[in-house]
Amino acid sequence: MGSRDAESGETARNEVAGAVSGQVVQAGSVGSVHFHGSRAERGMPAQLPLAPRSFAGREAELTRLRRLREALPEGSLLVVLTGPAGVGKTSLALRWLHELRAEFPDGQLFADLGAAQPVPVAPTEVLDWFLVSAGVAAERVPVGQPRREAMYRSVTSTRRLVVLLDNVVSAAQVRALVPAGVPSVVVATSRYRLSGLALDGARWVDVAPLDEAGSLSVLHEMLGAGRVTAEAEAARTIAELCGGMPLALSVVGARLAARPRRSLDRELADLRVDQRRLPALTLTGDVSVGAVLDAACDGLAGDAAHLYRLCAFHLGREFGTEVAAAAAGWPADRTESTLDELVEANLVAEVGDGRFAYHDLLRLHARRRAELDDPEQHAVVVHRMTEWYLGRAVCADVVVHPARPRLGPRYRDARPEFADARAALSWLETERVNLRVVVDTAAGYGWPELAWQMCEALWGFFLNTRHYGDWIKMHRTGIAAARQCGDARAEARMRSQLGFAYAKLRRFDDAVAENTAALRLAEEAGDDQACAIAQSQLGRAARGLGDLPAALAYFEAARDAQVLLGEWRGVALCRRRIGDLRSRLGDHDGAVGELMAAAAEMARLGDRTQHARTLMFLGAARLRADRADLADAPLLEALGLMQALGSPYYQAEILAQLGEVAERRADRDVAAGRYREAAELYAAVEDPRADVMRSRLSALESG
Repeated sequence: MGSRDAESGETARNEVAGAVSGQVVQAGSVGSVHFHGSRAERGMPAQLPLAPRSFAGREAELTRLRRLREALPEGSLLVVLTGPAGVGKTSLALRWLHELRAEFPDGQLFADLGAAQPVPVAPTEVLDWFLVSAGVAAERVPVGQPRREAMYRSVTSTRRLVVLLDNVVSAAQVRALVPAGVPSVVVATSRYRLSGLALDGARWVDVAPLDEAGSLSVLHEMLGAGRVTAEAEAARTIAELCGGMPLALSVVGARLAARPRRSLDRELADLRVDQRRLPALTLTGDVSVGAVLDAACDGLAGDAAHLYRLCAFHLGREFGTEVAAAAAGWPADRTESTLDELVEANLVAEVGDGRFAYHDLLRLHARRRAELDDPEQHAVVVHRMTEWYLGRAVCADVVVHPARPRLGPRYRDARPEFADARAALSWLETERVNLRVVVDTAAGYGWPELAWQMCEALWGFFLNTRHYGDWIKMHRTGIAAARQCGDARAEARMRSQLGFAYAKLRRFDDAVAENTAALRLAEEAGDDQACAIAQSQLGRAARGLGDLPAALAYFEAARDAQVLLGEWRGVALCRRRIGDLRSRLGDHDGAVGELMAAAAEMARLGDRTQHARTLMFLGAARLRADRADLADAPLLEALGLMQALGSPYYQAEILAQLGEVAERRADRDVAAGRYREAAELYAAVEDPRADVMRSRLSALESG
């Protein structure tokens, strides 16, 4: 780092690697230009680069750093600032350390450890420079790292120093450069997590991308509040497309600052296009976001580099280990260890237990590298992931809804890979956003059979959770996909499933339209099972429209069809609906008979979900018959089953009825508790009946 070892003849190069804010002189000479300083000047080094002139959006991190210092006012503090390339680690370190200069009168040491260089800087080179900077004559610096470390400890033992180690690659680099004096502050910035420094008492501050407010504050600093406020929407879009990355924001800000007549909206033209965004984030001849990200990836081992590129094609924002393994075709242990490498390198973020995500710019960068390496890889990897999600959703569905007839071919070999329905529903809920994207992606890539099959596999999930927005949107895509396949049976299934959602939302005319179309398609395809399903759904819609005789006729026709098919679960479902309808028509004895028979059949078949639902209908029938005393038992049994299954929607329905039972008994406190729980569960699944429960609760509390 700017000196010659008198005994070895080694010459250290004068290099600065990575992002540096301000001017820095690291060596005694640069080419033929020499820097001469007195021994006194060398004995009190002031090597910190200038503090950044523009700095914004990091108050939380600065507060964390200040508190770490306050907790050890007379001790030594080792802090690791870790985060992805371009996130502003060095600027944050410089801003904070310049605040501390007065507390450390013996000087500040700075070294760039070369993470952005092909070969990282060896600690022995830095020790040479630090010793000379601290006043040791160059000819007295010993040969070899162990001796230099020993001298460094001796020289610094009585000094109060600040040390900034920038662009660190390994924990070993840091350990060799920690001064012995107390107090001292050492800050290491690194795109790696440097987990081994926990053994040395290090404290970590994660430097994440800025939020919208922080991103806008960077633009305010660089462009002035007036210009940003005048184009507020464009400024917010710039912040979003830069992903909160300070380096990217600074590039955009610098370009706009140099062209004061250029609108922010015009600057967005290239940023809005994924393929043009990284090339657009460049200051010609100076800074390139793409080049910085390239340097961050250059040191990756083969597996890590491969998985970094593949997982960028993931369909949603976050992903799990298993889908990454499917994309790579690797076993779980190899995938897990490789993802650990990527997390350690801050190229992917661990956002949950076994859950990972890319920063937006890193995702674009990884995809770009993948497409340069193998242009055909994209579609292959996306297809693998789509197939994996579909297979996993099918395995979940057979646990959630085990007895239902299916069309999709994957059900023939599906295995119940989940311990129980609660575990299956939990996985489906975790992956809900990804599954929604899978349907759109499959349709968009020309794999319509995968799109409608995913919709079919999510039937049990939607029944239990009632995410109506996703349900309707995905099934509209599923209908178009089935039609594209020319599969009338699949289209009938999609329309019946969509019609069910419409009926639950009391959009009965839409429910009639979808199920009428489903019945026509099923008849054309000769699918008696689909005909029975559509007739049953038309009965539900007729009941909602108040045409109870028509509803009863539909249910009885569906029941008769299921008997001919020998589908006893379907028969039991129809008997339940007939029982519910007879209850509404005032035939309470006939209703109870149908419902008890249906409940017994569901129990015999082992369908716990439908057994619980039938008990719920039995409780409701007894309430209509003014027998609240007989309603409690089936409702409580149903509630226990639904709690075990992990179904929030059906729990809400049962709790609403239990609230009514308690209210009829004049037990207001119990009723209020039931309605409150029901409201919370309905709200969680975005069901409008949450408002009905709140109204009941309000009336109860004010009455």
